[in-house]
Amino acid sequence: MKVIVMGCGRIGSQVSRLLSEQGHEVTIIDHDSNSEGRLGPKFKGTIIKGLGFDRNILVQAGIEQVEAFVAASQSDNANIVAARIARNIFHVPRVVARLYDPRRAEIYQRLGLTTISSTNWGAERIFQVLTHRDIDVWNTFGSGEVALVHIELPPHLNGKSVTQVNVPGEIMVVSITRDDHAFVPASGTEFREGDLVHLVVLSSAMDRLEIMLGLEGR
Repeated sequence: MKVIVMGCGRIGSQVSRLLSEQGHEVTIIDHDSNSEGRLGPKFKGTIIKGLGFDRNILVQAGIEQVEAFVAASQSDNANIVAARIARNIFHVPRVVARLYDPRRAEIYQRLGLTTISSTNWGAERIFQVLTHRDIDVWNTFGSGEVALVHIELPPHLNGKSVTQVNVPGEIMVVSITRDDHAFVPASGTEFREGDLVHLVVLSSAMDRLEIMLGLEGR
């Protein structure tokens, strides 16, 4: 996949390294001539000095051929302008904008732009850790409405069916790791002692999950 990453700060450089290590063709646009020092010796992509919302720079970076564009500079305004140019003018299939202000993220999501707000994610993660300390929240989706959680199987669920934990529209077991092997359970799968279980849960159903797992009141 050909990708342009605008901004080579902490987020942009890390995303660029990850993509490059997986064999993707990465072009970075950054106004700082010292950007290369943040990428490490293994980075195989291209760096172009300039502004990521400058159409001439974007064309030079090959935006007419790329499959994805990441706006990850330290300016919300620059990220949004660049993301909209990439999506609306050059019709890049996948466009993601990194935003600091979660209020702006909500506005631009309504316009059809995919945005990532670490402020929102971080606040939601802290909330989950504080309020549901016995449940390991690995990730959240949207604005935190859905969580991916990881638990060690409580003894009272040993031998029970996955269907006894699943609650349509609220709680669903999506993976079980058993003897170091992960699999997607079928409806008739029974839990065994030592299972590690991943579930997707509505945040509003987290208390219900704690009761089901026998964790309430701890």
